[in-house]
Amino acid sequence: MQPTSSGIGRWQGVGLLVTTLLGTSVFILPQLTINMAGSGALWAWGLLTLCILPVALVFASLSSRFPHAAGPAYFVEKAFGPVAGRSVGIIFLLAVPLGTPAAILITYQFIDALFAVPHSMALVIQSSFLVLLYALNCRGIHISATLQLGLTLSMLAVLALMLGARALLDIPLLLTDVSGSTILPAAGLAFWSFLGIETMSHLAADFRQPDKDLKPAIMIGVILVGAIYLGCTWLILTVPTSAPLAMVGVFDRLLGGAGAQIIGLLGLAGGIAAVNVYAASLIRLALSFAQEGVLPVWFSKHNRHGVSERALVTLLLVVATILVITNQTQQDLEDLVSWVNGVFVIIYLAAMLSAYRLLPARYHWLTTLGCLFCLMLIWGLGWKMAYALGILLITAPLLWLQHQRKSKAGYTPG
Repeated sequence: MQPTSSGIGRWQGVGLLVTTLLGTSVFILPQLTINMAGSGALWAWGLLTLCILPVALVFASLSSRFPHAAGPAYFVEKAFGPVAGRSVGIIFLLAVPLGTPAAILITYQFIDALFAVPHSMALVIQSSFLVLLYALNCRGIHISATLQLGLTLSMLAVLALMLGARALLDIPLLLTDVSGSTILPAAGLAFWSFLGIETMSHLAADFRQPDKDLKPAIMIGVILVGAIYLGCTWLILTVPTSAPLAMVGVFDRLLGGAGAQIIGLLGLAGGIAAVNVYAASLIRLALSFAQEGVLPVWFSKHNRHGVSERALVTLLLVVATILVITNQTQQDLEDLVSWVNGVFVIIYLAAMLSAYRLLPARYHWLTTLGCLFCLMLIWGLGWKMAYALGILLITAPLLWLQHQRKSKAGYTPG
């Protein structure tokens, strides 16, 4: 697909990335990692942030050199051929409809903190997000880029205020003993926080100057996000609270109240923004694949904003179905997050291997570090990699057969 002129600049790109990475999880995920690893969560976040930097730099380098709506799938295709590339693209398509409900369920917790919603209304409110996603995406991602930069600045201001207040208060440290065996699983769970780096590669063609702006946007965004997650984890560990949503209790203790309102509104807006970017990325990829014949040509029709509304509606219908199933079965949120993480570990590993072939030799040490990072996460996720490996084993042979049929048809005389 040809690049579109959307006017996304460097700092708008930072806003898109940071709200995507912080969005659904900045006020919740640190609490989940602390539940898993105690004070070891600080080590998990520090390790994850340090290790993600080479991965981010490789993604930024690939995206600025090869801007394309298919993102990592395009990189893999250029390096290893169409079957490998399309396999990566399809597992991404199969991950987002699972990850989007997880993100909506996380975001819903902020609504519950704000309004104490009756359980009977949960599914209705979660489904209402889908209407908003349609409205946000049918006119293209650039409409919300500037708004998301403003949201990023608001989150940074609130977190800076909380950290400043913590520094002024004489609160004893309550750090627990660290168990080394919990750090890698916690890092595997925390990896959810950095899912979004690859979405910027899907949106690279929407940047005004991807060769100049994309790499700084990704690197600035990743460093900011790592620092923020470490700060939030430190706050929860060092400011005792019994609130179900720990960051609300921390805010109330440090700043005297209104935690549910401030944290709730920021978490709600951030969650919507993050889900919005993921939906936009999937729609771009679906449109690209439809134009290439991988998906039905029915998805290739797009509106004047370059958006396949058919792909958008299909995504929202699938997400609605998964939300219903999740509510009926009371599926554990941490499992949903970990299953999606497993898919993205494979996507990141494939992108790192592609970079080894596509980027100059001076990047080889970075791609090697990126591969080691992905293998570390695979070890940490353990059996929760089963979903990712299962869909890869199913889709790759089917795509190979599709490619073989098309190749034979191309050589048919006449």
